[in-house]
Amino acid sequence: GIGKCVALELARRNARTILACRSQKRGQATLEEIRVATGNPSVLLRLLDTSSMASVRAFAQAVLRHEERLDVLVNNAGVTGLPFAITPEGLEQTFATNYLGHFLLTNLLLG
Repeated sequence: GIGKCVALELARRNARTILACRSQKRGQATLEEIRVATGNPSVLLRLLDTSSMASVRAFAQAVLRHEERLDVLVNNAGVTGLPFAITPEGLEQTFATNYLGHFLLTNLLLG
């Protein structure tokens, strides 16, 4: 999708690129595909589920701890057409995934 295309283009431009993915398996496959296509070894995978505020907080802490700087943040994750569901944190899943997680992540990374 759009996120993969953006990550591929950033890696082509030799940017250190962090793939934030829910699935380790799918994320690893994408990481390898981008590294092969671009020759850029600085493509990393970090797990992130934007429907979980705990996951968002853990991801942000890891980025702040391990990265010297962050120049660009692309908030791209989203879902649609899911049946109504409440996350373990008591949030409506689609709203948490598409809005609240992105808002929290951005604010945590701003410092």
